[in-house]
Amino acid sequence: MEQLGDLPEKIQEQFEAASGVRDQAYQRSRKLISVCARAIRAVHRSEWDGAEALIAEAKASTEIMVASAKEYPSIYHAGYTQDAIKEFVEANLTYALVRDLPLPGPEELGAEYNTWLNGLAEAATELRRRILDIIRHGHSDEAERLLGQMDEIYSLLVTFDFNDSITGGLRRRTDTVRAVLERTRGDVTTSLRQGQLEEALKALEKRLRE
Repeated sequence: MEQLGDLPEKIQEQFEAASGVRDQAYQRSRKLISVCARAIRAVHRSEWDGAEALIAEAKASTEIMVASAKEYPSIYHAGYTQDAIKEFVEANLTYALVRDLPLPGPEELGAEYNTWLNGLAEAATELRRRILDIIRHGHSDEAERLLGQMDEIYSLLVTFDFNDSITGGLRRRTDTVRAVLERTRGDVTTSLRQGQLEEALKALEKRLRE
């Protein structure tokens, strides 16, 4: 074993460094997911200043996590790291969709293409909650706009028919978007018809009084 020289020590040092980066990435990913969840909650409550502040905090956390993890591909591409970045993408895209703003792309968010697409899929499902909140207070054009966004996202996602090892499980999330879209379309249609019926009854009542 003498011919190995200081190789075992070098390997030990490399493993220790990687282990430290992994532990940091795991802790940062958990914190990032929590911040993104709070940002999405703020969006649903129309707390725009709070949502923007949380998204900015998430952006800083994402950049730090990615900068340290990218030196170790196995850590950068690990599930917990990419899941956290996906949540960051979801928070940004949910905010943009709800506020009718241009969608930030993968490069802008520092995300891999498959991670960005999975974040887009989850942002689409978040629109259902927003739509239901709207139609509880009466049907509006905004609910139809968001439903149209969901439909467009689904139409985009189904074009990426590749193995899950390439897309990061996109097919399953696309199926979820389809199911959520169908339920939401039914809810919006029911709300629209109910609104039309109420307007017709009001018009009839007015004619009868006259």
